[in-house]
Amino acid sequence: MSPKVFFSVSMSLDGFIAPASTDELMGQRWMELQGWAFRQRFFRENLKLGTGGEEGPDNAIMAETFRRTGASVMGKRMFDAGERMWPEDPPFHTPVFVVTHQEREPWVRPGGTTFHFVNDGIESALARARDAAGDRDVRIAGGGATIVEYLNAGLVEEFTIALAPVLFGSGIRLFESVDAGRLAVAPVRAEPTGEVTHLTFAVADR
Repeated sequence: MSPKVFFSVSMSLDGFIAPASTDELMGQRWMELQGWAFRQRFFRENLKLGTGGEEGPDNAIMAETFRRTGASVMGKRMFDAGERMWPEDPPFHTPVFVVTHQEREPWVRPGGTTFHFVNDGIESALARARDAAGDRDVRIAGGGATIVEYLNAGLVEEFTIALAPVLFGSGIRLFESVDAGRLAVAPVRAEPTGEVTHLTFAVADR
């Protein structure tokens, strides 16, 4: 099977994936949305949050997402927030390509994560990520605006939403600026786990 370009995010029932301001990350609403993830053993170990955690289907899905990812792409907003919050050994353990206008030398971190800063657009970042990923998949890690850029460019082949039983009220809507006239989605699978429902879709041009 050929490597894919995909994304996976948590989303509230009313369509939000993040608060409007990065200052609100780790706030109450964010933790309600992401609480299912923080309870998983794999997530806790990967972010150095301590021992323990759940080992059920959510944990297995999270571990499989990590296993299939050979490189990631993210926007500058997500990187800036993560640079403040990630541990010294960030949770990627693969090359990460940051789409930005900032010129910066690669930032090498412990554990196999190196952040590369790409100044010539999303397609260049993806091409470099594909090369780095080899026979594994490329994950568009976020944030929302970057995911939508890749969707609207027809560069995403699959995505999974962990639909959480939370109402967010305001913030960043994942599909706010999607070119709905261009994209067609088809359901691949639905996996309810008791915590969230993991909805996977294939993406194609109309």
